[in-house]
Amino acid sequence: MTSAVAGRPRTGLAARSVLAWSVPISLLVLVCSVAGLTDPRVYAQETVNWATQARGQDVGNLVAVVVLLAAAVRHAHGSMRAGLVWLGALLYLVYAFVVYAMAVHLNYLFLAYVAVLGLSAWALVVHVGPLRSGGFDFPHRTWTRVAAGVSVGTGVLFAALWLGELVPAAVTGTVPDSLTEAGLWVNPIHVIDLSIVLPALVVTGVGAWLGRPGGLFWLGPWLVFSALMGASIVVAMLLMLGTEGAAAIPPAVMVSFLVAVSVGAVTAYLRRVREVGVRTVAGHPARSRSSSAGPGPVR
Repeated sequence: MTSAVAGRPRTGLAARSVLAWSVPISLLVLVCSVAGLTDPRVYAQETVNWATQARGQDVGNLVAVVVLLAAAVRHAHGSMRAGLVWLGALLYLVYAFVVYAMAVHLNYLFLAYVAVLGLSAWALVVHVGPLRSGGFDFPHRTWTRVAAGVSVGTGVLFAALWLGELVPAAVTGTVPDSLTEAGLWVNPIHVIDLSIVLPALVVTGVGAWLGRPGGLFWLGPWLVFSALMGASIVVAMLLMLGTEGAAAIPPAVMVSFLVAVSVGAVTAYLRRVREVGVRTVAGHPARSRSSSAGPGPVR
């Protein structure tokens, strides 16, 4: 059983638009991340804990840039599935640079943070519509449900972790240790996760499990986001070994496992997404491999 989303022809201009957005975003992210990793002035006003988390995010950003550019090139050459990966990398960058722009002391990179946030957010807004109408045949089978379960499970797990820290603090009127160590009044990660990201992971997973078009479309991007975010968390935890010692190892192992599961789930899912309809790439008509093979079962 599959869920088809009817496609319409794509233009070479639309495909090149993905590259046009990706290049300036990637250059700005590269500047911000390299500066954060090499220039002590960037996080000089942060606590050791928050600066370490920021550097872990910097490494994750570099991985996200590679994924963003690779997906953009593949998409520009005709891969619709690469467009879903591209959206996931953009989701990650929007999340990361909301945190940089809102929770890092003002420094010489501030306007670059804002620029990455704005460009990534608008790239999502501009391209979601064309991608959704680009022509997919989503599988509604075992691997879809596995991927959907990973999405729901990730959302529920992190919601339980954050609420397990925040509810007792709210009841007792105390400040969580994580906020004190980071030197924050409120952790923006808690805010973004509990209000947007974790509900999106759960709703998307449930929708995909039920075969809803929206859930099936967003399942790939959100799992890409989850894998990239998890990778940056793992790097931050490894960097914290110097200050927290062995205490950082168990959570690093847990998140590493989640990253591996997310990568496996999204890979298996996207491999089973078929591209349907005729589209034009770089101005030349091309039929997707899956549609040219004719109708058939999704394995």
